[in-house]
Amino acid sequence: MKKALRDLKLVMSKLLANSKFRSIALVVVAVLFILQLYFVQELLAAELLFGMAFAALFLLGALFYLLGAIGERSFDWTEAGVRVLAVSARRGYAVVEEISRKQFRHPRSQSAQ
Repeated sequence: MKKALRDLKLVMSKLLANSKFRSIALVVVAVLFILQLYFVQELLAAELLFGMAFAALFLLGALFYLLGAIGERSFDWTEAGVRVLAVSARRGYAVVEEISRKQFRHPRSQSAQ
């Protein structure tokens, strides 16, 4: 293991002594660094787009839930209103029926004789 490490150090020192290799290695490292920055930017942009899409879906779901809840509540209010209206209609019908039984003219009036 130590011999392999020593051989690797020897090869690397010979390669680093070569100026052409150093410039190529520097270019490769710079390209890899720039590509990593580009990929990170792309990943952040994609995450932002997905986040906006999920936020839009969440808002649509919340809107549909809110509309459903309001619809259910309005049915309850409508039922209560119809009950009040039905009681009022029964009372009105009873009053109209009572009025229809009474005579419009007094029995001793001139038009009734």
